[in-house]
Amino acid sequence: MAQKEFKLKWLLAGSLITNIGGTFIWPLTTIYVHEYLHMPLTVAGTVIFLNCMASLCGNTVGGYLFDHWKPVSTLLCGISIDIVAAGLLIFFHAWPMYPVLLTLMGLGGGMTFTSINGYATKVPGHAPSYAFNFLYFTSSLGVAGGTLVVGNVLAAGIDWVFVCATSIYLLFAIIVLTFYRGRSLRQGESETAVASTGKRGRIRPEVLTVLVVVFIIWVFYEQWDSNLSSYMLSLGLTVREYSSVWTINAVVILLVQPLVTRADDWLTRHLTLRLCTGLGLFAISFATLLFARSYLQFALAMVILSLGEVTAMPAMSTYINLFATTATRGRYQGLVQAGASAGRAVGPLMGAFIIEGLSYQVLFMLAVSGLVAALLLFAVVSQRGNRSQDAA
Repeated sequence: MAQKEFKLKWLLAGSLITNIGGTFIWPLTTIYVHEYLHMPLTVAGTVIFLNCMASLCGNTVGGYLFDHWKPVSTLLCGISIDIVAAGLLIFFHAWPMYPVLLTLMGLGGGMTFTSINGYATKVPGHAPSYAFNFLYFTSSLGVAGGTLVVGNVLAAGIDWVFVCATSIYLLFAIIVLTFYRGRSLRQGESETAVASTGKRGRIRPEVLTVLVVVFIIWVFYEQWDSNLSSYMLSLGLTVREYSSVWTINAVVILLVQPLVTRADDWLTRHLTLRLCTGLGLFAISFATLLFARSYLQFALAMVILSLGEVTAMPAMSTYINLFATTATRGRYQGLVQAGASAGRAVGPLMGAFIIEGLSYQVLFMLAVSGLVAALLLFAVVSQRGNRSQDAA
């Protein structure tokens, strides 16, 4: 009996559910460690760093297992780790079990997100770029929805936050067992097939360049998550106004992403231009912060940042997939996720040191310089790669 094909809608459902579950945990880390556990902010930053480094390990391990083991088993392994960690947090969320279990969740989450991206390269009937565009839409929708709900759940007690997170991950596990297992993937690749184990070639310069670019983007993007709140408050703006810029971020992504998906064929043919445009928008957003003093100016910077995010972020996975073989798709998507995890780990601490030692203005100037340098590096390496392919 022929296997049923794996459906894109279940991958998108998994992305949506996973991101909702994640927003019940990571946005509260600094608040919980500092306000509930009464630890210094530096300790909260260290906890986030450990979570991101564990996620990086999960990305790497998940990518390898996705290629050399079974995709669905790799995904279930990551989800199971998240279920166990979130479930234990219901009962053991005091110090030091909280950072230990949060680090464990980072490992499971890294494996899960890498597997989801790996599946995006194998969905029958859809180009990977199309799947990545929709994945970014559902991940943004999940983050926006989870963020709106988690504050109300927290008011009922921290225990309920972890109960909700555990329930959400259990729901995803049920979906995987029901709609992922036993389904055929692109080009007749079954989820039970083991990838070939031929000699591994060297990673191309274009791939290494994209990983550097992903790292740089996330180092500076994380400033919005961490240090920009203090900066806006120091200028007399409110916590509510800071929170609302993230609502703007979600609205822009949810409005623009469908348009980007409709133009997928054209954007895929002009992938280098798409990535360079996104990097340019990131740089412009931080240049805007150099002069931002009012709420409207910060809102404008966020709109520009969000447009850069929609343009560049999904394209990173699409671009790197061009250089992957059937046997290395999971590994390459794991590398992208690892670059992002490394940037999220380094960004808040690096930004804090620059702000304390120098100033916010220096941080913004470094962001502009770093992003422009990343744009030029990618443009040069990508152009050379195109020339070498034409010559071959």
